[in-house]
Amino acid sequence: MKTVGTIAKRTALFAATIVAALAPVANAFAEGAATEGSPLGPIGAGLAIGMAVIGGGLGQGKAVAAMLESYGRNPSVGGKLLAPMLIGMALIESLVILAFVIAFLKA
Repeated sequence: MKTVGTIAKRTALFAATIVAALAPVANAFAEGAATEGSPLGPIGAGLAIGMAVIGGGLGQGKAVAAMLESYGRNPSVGGKLLAPMLIGMALIESLVILAFVIAFLKA
């Protein structure tokens, strides 16, 4: 099993790689931010939606995993855990939808 330190190092390396890959795109957007109909708009919208979906999927997966683990340890709390988990899932999904709308408004 991987240690927490190894997972943290790999996560930091992944995040640094994503930031380095997106730096030229961010610079291009900063230079032409005032112009409408930029040719890089759809690329930025696609990247924003993709990152939002990845983050939302990871958040929802962690929420469901934690709920199922709690239910597995103590089955009598299943009914008490379901409503807060569903509310949390709805809030996570609303953030993904908000990112979707903002990405298309800015594209």
